[in-house]
Amino acid sequence: MQILGRRLAAVTAALAMSVTTGALVSPASAHSGASDETKKMPTATGYGGAVSTVDADASAAAIEVLRKGGNAVDAAVAAAATLGVTEPYSAGIGGGGYFVYYDAKSKRVSTIDGRETAPAKIKSDAFIDPKTKEPYKFTPDLVTSGVSVGVPGTPATWERALKRWGTLSLADALEPAIDVAEDGFVVDETFRQQTADNQLRFEAFTSTKDLYLHDGKLPEVGSVFKNPDLADTYQLLANKGMDAFYDGPLAKEIAKTVQNPPKSKDTTLPVPKGSMTEKDLENYKALDQDPTHVNYRGYDVYGMAPSSSGGTTVGESLNILDVFNLASLKADQPAVLHHYLEASALAFADRAKYVGDPAFVDVPTKALTDPIFGKERACELDPLHAAKKPVAAGDVKSYDGTCPVDPAALPDEKDTENISTTNMTVSDKWGNVVEYTLTIEQTGGSGIVVPGRGFLLNNELTDFSTVFDAADPNRIEPGKRPRSSMSPTILLKDDKPFLALGSPGGSTIITTVLQTLVNRIDLGMSIPDAIAAPRASQRNTASVTAEPAFIDKYGAALTSRFGHVLASSGDSFSSASEIGAATAIEFQKDGRVLAAAEPVRRGGGSAMVVKPAK
Repeated sequence: MQILGRRLAAVTAALAMSVTTGALVSPASAHSGASDETKKMPTATGYGGAVSTVDADASAAAIEVLRKGGNAVDAAVAAAATLGVTEPYSAGIGGGGYFVYYDAKSKRVSTIDGRETAPAKIKSDAFIDPKTKEPYKFTPDLVTSGVSVGVPGTPATWERALKRWGTLSLADALEPAIDVAEDGFVVDETFRQQTADNQLRFEAFTSTKDLYLHDGKLPEVGSVFKNPDLADTYQLLANKGMDAFYDGPLAKEIAKTVQNPPKSKDTTLPVPKGSMTEKDLENYKALDQDPTHVNYRGYDVYGMAPSSSGGTTVGESLNILDVFNLASLKADQPAVLHHYLEASALAFADRAKYVGDPAFVDVPTKALTDPIFGKERACELDPLHAAKKPVAAGDVKSYDGTCPVDPAALPDEKDTENISTTNMTVSDKWGNVVEYTLTIEQTGGSGIVVPGRGFLLNNELTDFSTVFDAADPNRIEPGKRPRSSMSPTILLKDDKPFLALGSPGGSTIITTVLQTLVNRIDLGMSIPDAIAAPRASQRNTASVTAEPAFIDKYGAALTSRFGHVLASSGDSFSSASEIGAATAIEFQKDGRVLAAAEPVRRGGGSAMVVKPAK
């Protein structure tokens, strides 16, 4: 099946110019050949299906699949594979993620856990420098290593999703991404800046230098970046299936790269070696599992169960907030935001104490999402004053909805989850919906490109606690999945989709999704406004991390009235100050869908619909 009748990379005018792998000397006029289809628009309303991603090429790939008769799952895999080309520092087949799917026929929500796993031979002291007997410096040392690489789950997720719910073959779903990898995409300021931010790490590996720092130079804004190695890798998977990734020469190359990273002779980074073997790849499985579920203001909210902490933490926060009549405070936004921040802190306390990989830890998912437990935790929320942080965890073994006296102790936790991830939302003409969050962890992952294969390996194992503690649910163990904050979320009303949303952002993913829901449901914002609104994140820490715009708008009231301490997330003019980068689709009563992405964060997202009008 020929999915694309045209090139998606918006570089028609540039393709006749001189191109080299990893960089291009052509000017920014390459954009002159762009069609309207590949221009970024943060909102789109219409019929027949929709998509919202961070990237116009990925959104266009999904829309073309939908127009050719594919469903939401087919389109999501096509978009995800394209993001592996155009957003390689945030996603790709070297990483993992979580896939949430609403099936319109059965009216059920299902999920796939495609989180990376620790190798079978990993040791509890894997993150300890044998020379110093102290933990490796987290960045750039530990994050730039073989020991940080988990067994990738993204390829298995695509295969499993297509097998369960898709209509296209893997080869057809990969075709748009192969097209973009071969023809190239236009480098924007974000891609160049992320390359520059990682230059020291990328220079540590010969294979990464060759791809992203061609001739030792950063890619120029407006140039066209090609990745023929990744096109060949995708074609291998298209021809032979995902067995070619998990069992065969490619698996051998991945294991070899992790065990003996292709270090540059002049790098000063230690680059600790990993222990991943071909057997680890052969044994990997993407897991089917039930979603989390809570009811909030009449909406059924479905999320990702552990190994992700997203569904339990968003769900518990909503159960806490459900106790309060926030609609009556609609005119007093600082008061609503105070409740949001305090509920988040309480849920994060329970996340730290209880949530890990359920194959290794007895995670009390049912209790954490129980509205009675949420009601009891709401007793700890003072509507007029911010509690001193960190707050203690609740007692999941004994609760009845009344105010407790002695909450359980809270462990000391250091958040090591990184912010670079990507998210997409897709719907089709039949009413099926996909919410999918995928990542390679750090911006640029481990920094290691598999030689000749065109993709970066993740550094997802740094999401485990750095120092082993037998009482820690997120302690490192062989075969275990590190705890994640990815929170792909679908809301139903009367068994029909109302809203689907998700975001990147490390542990701020949870608060981004939660705040967006509060903005939309309790403050009555439109979904584009709910996404665009300035953000703050309270993760049970002494201060609230807040975007500069949030501090400008709400800081004085939250500080003087409620006692919150706000800390800026960064310079107002820096992308590092941004919290999250959400995508969403809302399903309207008149049958239209409203796709929404970020208008500014990460350079703005790309929302598209199949048909703007009937």
